[in-house]
Amino acid sequence: MIIISIKTLEDMLYFARSNHPNEIILLLRGTISKKQLVITEQLIPPFSMGGRGFAEFRPHMLPMDFTIMGTAHSHPVGSHRPSPTDLNHFYSKVMLIMAAPYTIDSVGLYNSRGEQLEFVLE
Repeated sequence: MIIISIKTLEDMLYFARSNHPNEIILLLRGTISKKQLVITEQLIPPFSMGGRGFAEFRPHMLPMDFTIMGTAHSHPVGSHRPSPTDLNHFYSKVMLIMAAPYTIDSVGLYNSRGEQLEFVLE
């Protein structure tokens, strides 16, 4: 089971809306146990960049942090499906994609194979 804090998701959606039409990228922080992954906060990666059609960060610039559960980024074009580039740059356990118009209904969560994952908000 994957649980995402509703406040964390709302903050990420607000950040995506505020930067539209540029893409944004964030790191997802949380905890993992045998039965569930819980995402509790988001971080702006150091030296991250975003613009029209791209968002990136340098993983080698991150400190070792085992609480990073994945990434979140925006798709201003309206589809939350991961692109081949998204999958080639997959980092950690999950990838959350927020599509315009950046509402809870326009969010997708994926594994490294691009398979959509179910999640609950808490």
